[in-house]
Amino acid sequence: MRGRRRDEDASPFSSAEADDERLAGVLVATRLLEPYQVDAARGSAEGETLAEKLIRSGTIGDEELAQALAEQYGVDQVDFRRADPEAAAVALLGRDQAQALRAVPVSVTDESVVVAVVDPSPEHVRDIAAALGRPVVAAVATHRALERALDTAYKVTGEVGSQIQAFEARDSLRREAANLDSAQVNEDAPVVQVVQMIITQGLRDRASDIHVEPSGERVRVRYRIDGALSDVLDLPGSIGPAIVSRVKILAGMNIVERRRPQDGQISMAVEGREVDIRVSSTAVVGGEKVVMRLLDKSRSLFRLEQLGMPADTAERYSRLIRSPYGMVICAGPTGGGKTTTLYASLGELNTPDRNIMTIEDPVEYTFDSINQIQINEQAGVTFAGGLRSILRQDPDIILVGEIRDVDTARIAVQSALTGHLVLSSLHATEAVSALYRLVDMGIEPFLIASSITAVVAQRLVRRSCTSCLETYTPSPEELAFLRNFGGSDPVGGFRHGAGCQFCAHTGFLERIGVYELLAVTDEVRELIVDRAPHDQMRKLASSQGMRTLQEQAVRLVRDGTTTAAEVMRSIYVAGV
Repeated sequence: MRGRRRDEDASPFSSAEADDERLAGVLVATRLLEPYQVDAARGSAEGETLAEKLIRSGTIGDEELAQALAEQYGVDQVDFRRADPEAAAVALLGRDQAQALRAVPVSVTDESVVVAVVDPSPEHVRDIAAALGRPVVAAVATHRALERALDTAYKVTGEVGSQIQAFEARDSLRREAANLDSAQVNEDAPVVQVVQMIITQGLRDRASDIHVEPSGERVRVRYRIDGALSDVLDLPGSIGPAIVSRVKILAGMNIVERRRPQDGQISMAVEGREVDIRVSSTAVVGGEKVVMRLLDKSRSLFRLEQLGMPADTAERYSRLIRSPYGMVICAGPTGGGKTTTLYASLGELNTPDRNIMTIEDPVEYTFDSINQIQINEQAGVTFAGGLRSILRQDPDIILVGEIRDVDTARIAVQSALTGHLVLSSLHATEAVSALYRLVDMGIEPFLIASSITAVVAQRLVRRSCTSCLETYTPSPEELAFLRNFGGSDPVGGFRHGAGCQFCAHTGFLERIGVYELLAVTDEVRELIVDRAPHDQMRKLASSQGMRTLQEQAVRLVRDGTTTAAEVMRSIYVAGV
């Protein structure tokens, strides 16, 4: 939850101190809290309202606080899971005013405007009525719901249209599209504002990637949210080259070179949050396409038990990564969460008596007590070269961000054979395929058998949004998939997210990992050396307790965490 503290300098509408005093009085008068609990919360972190401090500390629940305020002031509650703010109502209050007042207009009639608030006191309602210029009927929302409503009702990208008009009105349109030096210094230039809006809204919407794609006479902007792409903006083709040039300048890339693929990186602060953006550009038919991967450094790292592994799998994996030497591979597709799993593994292993070194491209999250090397091919720092240098640094544990070529694979294998624990990621469809991928790279089977300790394959599936669950009838294909992998009907029946304000009407919110753990036993090693067929290896692994990705995913469907359709979309299913 992000605090938007209001003070007299920031907002002419209301005083944050007065709001806090009114809330404290209500909570104590209704005996929900004791005075000492309120005083303890006041002394915590700065930059938050009293309500936010109380909720964050667990002193009072968000729903409980909203209900108490609604009863105290005799007003209704608004449920954003079932109610969407009307566009006509939202237009009555500017975005800056809405954020300062922490208020979202929900509906409008000839007589009044219904406004969602967290503080329904008469003093606060008067401030909102003065800003709107008409009578206001207050309805209480939870803090979480109002934060989400502010982000969705007042999208930053809603102001792109005016910036596009300003851009097209410029006499220097062609010069700006070809050479953006002026935009580098003029932060008010329309294209600069458009790029900033696209990035800001992407971060608000939890996008992992932003795609800017030329498409005929238009430029399409898409966000990847929880693994699925969705259209966000449709811009005129004339601004496409200018957007690409602006992004390239921010990323330190060559804006003149438009034919060869390029990579760059941007570090910036967006709404008080430190963000690293990995940028990739490539020429496509119709122009240049840019993809920006957003890495929000303010997000906390996961621990192993939070990733979604079943308890027995997590316990077994935890034992395997504590081996004194050997190699543990995390396999999966791009964007499948491999880096997150590797970082969670490092968090388990990070102790003062170990020298942990990583080589990554890029370094996505920094650890104070871990030595991390950033790949820089222009300076001659490659995975293979960097890994050789790490071996001279007396390491105990080595993390190789990705095995991309035979040289890196060979050095990593040799490192595991010479007494180091090596963690690495590899692109492969599932655990057994990762072993055969190393063979295809040219690594001798006996070296693979001797060095690999375990392979964990993973996918990410979207969680059903718990705020809008409703029962539904699964399709015959979904039922056939569940039966094929030994699945049973979920407890309480089949349910999925119907779509609400919290999940942007997708029915899904956040993702969870699905894992397949292959421990390399003596029997598996024999099959590797004998170059046994893929199917024979999978049968042996299953007989030794490996649960496949599909079997693990079926468990999530049975528990009601996700749907069979989502599993079929996200996980490659052979023979179904």
